[in-house]
Amino acid sequence: MSDRKKEELAKRKAFESEALPHMDALYRTALRMTKNQNDAEDLVQEALVKAYRFWDKFEPGSNCRAWLFKIMTNIFINQYRSKARSPMAVNVDDIDDNFLYGQLAIVGSDNNPEKQMFAKIFDDDVKKAIESLPDDFRLVVVLSFLEGFSYQEIAEIADLQLGTVKSRLHRGRKLLQKVLFDYAIKNGYVKDKTV
Repeated sequence: MSDRKKEELAKRKAFESEALPHMDALYRTALRMTKNQNDAEDLVQEALVKAYRFWDKFEPGSNCRAWLFKIMTNIFINQYRSKARSPMAVNVDDIDDNFLYGQLAIVGSDNNPEKQMFAKIFDDDVKKAIESLPDDFRLVVVLSFLEGFSYQEIAEIADLQLGTVKSRLHRGRKLLQKVLFDYAIKNGYVKDKTV
């Protein structure tokens, strides 16, 4: 076997062991980003092809998952968003900071109520609520709440300033609180003070 074939085989094995275990997480996020199964599959495929092509740029021992998400997010921003419709206009000043927070019926020892709620109730209504978010807010919400990335990792993945990540996450959280309020009452996650 030639040296070139040996190098290619080693590259493929390293890629398969480091990158491919993150395929499901990439697909989940791509589906929420594109809101379309075929586009999500294409986005993940394109991200993995690009990651494989530039595998020599990946630093072994670093966070492969974050590196893959950054590649996929950049592809999405550069290609898919340009095809999408105009961003939805939202007046975030109309959304009260404590809209859902102050009304949670059960708050456990976890000091992060939205993560606790998403862990318990991730059905079609919640998926639709996340999909209804404007792209910029949806991306940081998905990366934070559903994929568990830190603010700094999200900033690196989405190529944003840390303050922008925090701001978008805050606004995205407020939008979700408003959209999910009736759902939360119906399912007993929120006390209805009118009863």
